[in-house]
Amino acid sequence: MSNWTAAQLPALTGTTVVITGATGGIGLVTARELARAGATVVLAARNVDKAHRAVSGLRGDFVIQHLDVADLDSVRTFAASYSGPVDILINNAGVMDIPAARTAQGLDLQTATNYFGPHLLTNLLLPRLTDRVITVGSQLHRFGRLNLDDLDWQTRKYNGLAVYESSKLAVVLFSLELQRRLTEAGSPVRSLVAHPGVARTALVDHSPLGVINRFPFLVQDAEQGALPLLYAATQNVPGNAYVGPDGLFSFTGYPKVRKPSRAARNPTTAKALWAATTALTA
Repeated sequence: MSNWTAAQLPALTGTTVVITGATGGIGLVTARELARAGATVVLAARNVDKAHRAVSGLRGDFVIQHLDVADLDSVRTFAASYSGPVDILINNAGVMDIPAARTAQGLDLQTATNYFGPHLLTNLLLPRLTDRVITVGSQLHRFGRLNLDDLDWQTRKYNGLAVYESSKLAVVLFSLELQRRLTEAGSPVRSLVAHPGVARTALVDHSPLGVINRFPFLVQDAEQGALPLLYAATQNVPGNAYVGPDGLFSFTGYPKVRKPSRAARNPTTAKALWAATTALTA
């Protein structure tokens, strides 16, 4: 596993990957490298024109289809209209520390983008999934605090960073419960979490945390940040693995299977979160 890079990707001819949020940053690098290795890559994008521009001139087989992962109606439309195979699903789309806003369904926009939408999309595509689902996490999940009675931030005071942290904690718990259900059903599909460490992308442009980009030794570029996603998507790692950089605090480095927070490994919370999420997104 030491110093694993995209140059070590296996041949992926015949594999179909559906990835969200891949019009820039680590998502685009992930899509590019998987296509280079031979996969058919479906870019499920909110802005299809931007998606076409992003992959213009890249080598590989790309399919572009509209999906706004924050809009649950859009998620359902995508899942119903997409008729192709799905070997690997990568829930990459995300936003961070944005002002309070609500989706068409009245849900918190940040939580819907990072968690509610991926939860629904995964469940709708699950009957067709053959290999694995990777959901992008963050080390900031370690600071997350869940309120199962107010997952949607209806009664609590909105704080953009706290919402991001809790959404990423929910992502890791989602993977835990999904893997339990897959194992119980005898399914070979694996649920995994991958996080890019601290990557220099547009995600933090409007957040006070963007100041970290001034310290290059704490930050890696999108090429390096995509490696945990690529590793989780193609290597033989166990179900519910948490893959991130191997450096100090998992900020930078090469892919390694690490351990999420204790709160993210609580099966009772994971089950309760699944039930609460289903009630909100059904």
